[in-house]
Amino acid sequence: MKISVAETKAAQAACFAIRRAVFIEEQQIDEAEEWDADDATCTHYLAEDADGPAGTARMIAKGDSAKIGRVAVTQAHRGTGLGQRIVEVVLADAKARGFAEAELESQVTAIPFYERLGFVAEGPDYDDGSGILHRVMRRRLG
Repeated sequence: MKISVAETKAAQAACFAIRRAVFIEEQQIDEAEEWDADDATCTHYLAEDADGPAGTARMIAKGDSAKIGRVAVTQAHRGTGLGQRIVEVVLADAKARGFAEAELESQVTAIPFYERLGFVAEGPDYDDGSGILHRVMRRRLG
């Protein structure tokens, strides 16, 4: 499995296709909630194997914090540890770029996944507009 920055338009299109399948089609999140202006300026990551695209995530610079989001793995690759590997690659890249911390807005059901990666939940649960409860999580990178 190769996980790298999606530097080409084709690689970014693959990231968007995964997000469409996972968030819009599976989780029924409205398209207006899924796509935003950050997609044009953030760093996208693509995981792919010999069969094609398998997972994605993105990172947005917010001062000294790297905001991780849109972490998604295709159905065929769930349960393989790929989600963890993707987040680990993004965290390593964020640290290499000099960010002091990483933050994310986890779906409440995914909090244990991110806790295993060293993130700590804070504040109350909230609906981010998608109809799915989320919670802010943070992790120091230093």
